[in-house]
Amino acid sequence: VLLPHPVSEVVFHLPAAASRHLLFAAVGSSVSAKSVGLYHILFRFAPPICIFPAGLVQWVRGDAQMKTKQEVSAIITALKALYPDAQCSLDYGKDYELLFSVRLAAQCTDARVNLVTPALFARFPTLEAFAAADPREVGEYIHSCGFWRAKARDIVASARMLREAFGGRVPDTMEQLLRLPGVGRKTANLVLGDIYGQEGYVCDTHCIRITNLLGLSQGTDPLKVEKQLREILPMERANDFCHRLVLHGRDVCVANRPNCEACCMKSFCSF
Repeated sequence: VLLPHPVSEVVFHLPAAASRHLLFAAVGSSVSAKSVGLYHILFRFAPPICIFPAGLVQWVRGDAQMKTKQEVSAIITALKALYPDAQCSLDYGKDYELLFSVRLAAQCTDARVNLVTPALFARFPTLEAFAAADPREVGEYIHSCGFWRAKARDIVASARMLREAFGGRVPDTMEQLLRLPGVGRKTANLVLGDIYGQEGYVCDTHCIRITNLLGLSQGTDPLKVEKQLREILPMERANDFCHRLVLHGRDVCVANRPNCEACCMKSFCSF
């Protein structure tokens, strides 16, 4: 009943209510309860002959075709050619400075963080200085980054934990990094990739949005997207790939005004 991808549209001929119920039952046998509910809405109010875009049917069914290994390799190559230097856009000189900068970047642009951190790091030039700092004073330097009270508390608390529990060294495992205040998987993946050269699947908003468009992932849950990317992206390329997605999301595939004509991946994109 449902034609496989790729097709431009799917046509259903439903001459009678009985046929609708038969079609609905056939569809419901192979999809989730949530998808069955969406199908019910589609078919209950549809005319006898209805044309649905194939992408809509796949979205409802939840099985949009993922890219092949060859297509994934082509996407990686295209991004690498456009952005040969896959570097983190945050400015830092010490390992813990990257950790703190990523915390500041939550709900804030990297550009704003880079304006704030020079004065912050000059005032607190060592990890010990951060550990001994008053969070209120730290907050004065990071006020423009938003949520500054929580960020200041996390930075000072992280500095103290780094000093007391990790010997003043930024941890090199996911489990240990997640113990630090304010550190989630996105931050931990970035630190592991940039500082220690490990695989870093940094699923920020740019990564999630663009990989969905490219058919590399489905959904907006960062952990689920990370798991999907781990299945298809080579570990040694993951960190650079995610950095390039951030650059592409800012330069070309801007969320509210994508420049599709200039996009090196438009042949792979579903936008």
